[in-house]
Amino acid sequence: MTGPPAAPRLRAVARRATARTAPGGAASGGPAAEERCDLCAERLAPDHRHLLDLLTDAVSCACRPCSLLFDRHEAGGAHYRLLPQRRLRLTGTPIEDHLWAGLGVPVDLAFFTRSAESGQVTARYPSPLGTLRAHPDPAVWQEVLATDPALAGLADDVEALLVHRAADRREQWLLPLDDCYRLAALVRAHWKGLGGGTDVWQHVERFFGTLDAASATDDTSTRTPQEASWVSP
Repeated sequence: MTGPPAAPRLRAVARRATARTAPGGAASGGPAAEERCDLCAERLAPDHRHLLDLLTDAVSCACRPCSLLFDRHEAGGAHYRLLPQRRLRLTGTPIEDHLWAGLGVPVDLAFFTRSAESGQVTARYPSPLGTLRAHPDPAVWQEVLATDPALAGLADDVEALLVHRAADRREQWLLPLDDCYRLAALVRAHWKGLGGGTDVWQHVERFFGTLDAASATDDTSTRTPQEASWVSP
């Protein structure tokens, strides 16, 4: 397993995820820095979309016109893909302990993506050092897919299966990749000591609670990133 340095745009997305908790940031009433589209430099709305650069694994901010431009799978070619907005809690059988062990992930909070080009599945999990990676056994991954029919609809590259097993939880979600990186940024920002401390897990639980509240009141697949925000103030 490896932990390569994050791409510059991915670090920027992570910084935005934690900016609301920073002194002088938006959460404290301080002035917010003006954000602009990474493609055309137009001013961004708070609920703007993101693009994934398939060549570098970098995430870029996109204004509405640019988002519409890349809203078709073929529009970005082999370069850009628009990150989706679907947020779906899975209700099938949770991943059993022996399957989780077979995936080779040493922690209880991780997300999984599949490459359209190679078919390889990558597990990423947050840590105080950033997002670390592992590559599960393909045979074990096929067993995981059999646990819930909804997993067959996992979009390559841009969508992730997020699994939360910490503290006896058994939550599984299909989420946009940028949401998962926001969670990783949240863990990194609040991690203390060797075990993380109680504060980080309180933020993680609040994070999942926000998803639950959103799914209980409306269809999260139609919500904007701002309406279904994972970042707690």
